[in-house]
Amino acid sequence: MARSCSSVGCRYDSTGLDEIQVVMHPRASLIDIFSTFLQFDADRLKGWVSDSQLRRSMQKCLEGSDKRETSANQFWVLYWYKIWESRLDRLARSHLVAYLQETGYWTAHKIVLSFHSSQYALSDYFQIAIAQVDKVLKGYNPQQGVRLNNYASAIFHSAIKETLRQRHEVDICTPWALLRKLSQKRLEEALAVSGLPAETIASYILAWSCFKAIYVPTQASGTRQLDTPDGETWKAIATCYNEHRQNLPPCQAADLEKWLLACVKAARAYLYPVRHSLNSTKPEQESEWVDELVAFEGESLLSQLIAQQEEQSRLLHHSQINQILTDAMAQLAPESQELLQLYYAQGLTQQQLAQKLEIKQYTVSRRLTKIRSTLLSTLAQWSAESLHISLTSEVLKSMSVVLDEWLNTHFQREE
Repeated sequence: MARSCSSVGCRYDSTGLDEIQVVMHPRASLIDIFSTFLQFDADRLKGWVSDSQLRRSMQKCLEGSDKRETSANQFWVLYWYKIWESRLDRLARSHLVAYLQETGYWTAHKIVLSFHSSQYALSDYFQIAIAQVDKVLKGYNPQQGVRLNNYASAIFHSAIKETLRQRHEVDICTPWALLRKLSQKRLEEALAVSGLPAETIASYILAWSCFKAIYVPTQASGTRQLDTPDGETWKAIATCYNEHRQNLPPCQAADLEKWLLACVKAARAYLYPVRHSLNSTKPEQESEWVDELVAFEGESLLSQLIAQQEEQSRLLHHSQINQILTDAMAQLAPESQELLQLYYAQGLTQQQLAQKLEIKQYTVSRRLTKIRSTLLSTLAQWSAESLHISLTSEVLKSMSVVLDEWLNTHFQREE
């Protein structure tokens, strides 16, 4: 009898010898929940791996949000879902895939505990589940009051069970029963993937069509266990083939069994290909499969997307700051605008300005300081309201430098 300790995620089979799972630590912080992914080492859970770009994206969102309103997972689930729904945003989808990692894990874990399979491990069930994320997002409706993780759990569970059912069918069907269950489209795909020439595929498809037309099961049930056709049936199938072959090569009854068994082999390989570890040795060679992988030297698509968004955001903020300061300049008194013109555009020193305007040098300094203070106050207020920036002394010092650069650029451009 199997014994389990679900709190630490482990279970043993009836012999008590095979441990099939180790600890899965739930994520605690919002940043981790929306930016980390489960990692497996072969069939065993290895832990969480963080995506730096998603982490940075989530950090930026949290820094610009009201923590009292956005401290719950559900807020961010709906936030990213609405963004994904409005424009099929890939960044939002990635955040939701990260969020659904634990749901996929626990759904797979439940299947492992209730169904023994020699073909699939926990990591396989998890991958089958996570592959359904797009189906989950398309079918989810927040207005129905169901949480996304609960809805996803149902979809994940259904997908895993359907895969097991199909796998079971392929395993227990005889070749002749499987041929009757295949669709022509699926068989054509399987033969094409196997690399056969087009003429051979056409011959096999015609032979398969004749087989389905002539070899009709007489059993009321048990169609998964069809026997090999008898000699008379093979002759009838061969006759049917030769009558419809047109430009295809002729065949004898002895050829048909070989052809149709080749179809079965291709279909099984296509439907459920054998998995090989990337570290396994290639047949009759000393090298491993992983040696042929091309190193990925560029940034991921997600990295490019975030970088593009950041660049767009930077350009937008630059444009907004330019407009804010231009408007603030227009509100200054004409004397103040003239003073800035002489100072920044013509490059006069405060002493030269004092002589030109026939006022004291300290008066020039005081007026320049007051004007800059007015512009800096306008910029700081806009930054706090629009960019949600906390106005610390260090931030104001940085803004003052930005303002000086903008004034120099602005008046040099006017010149």
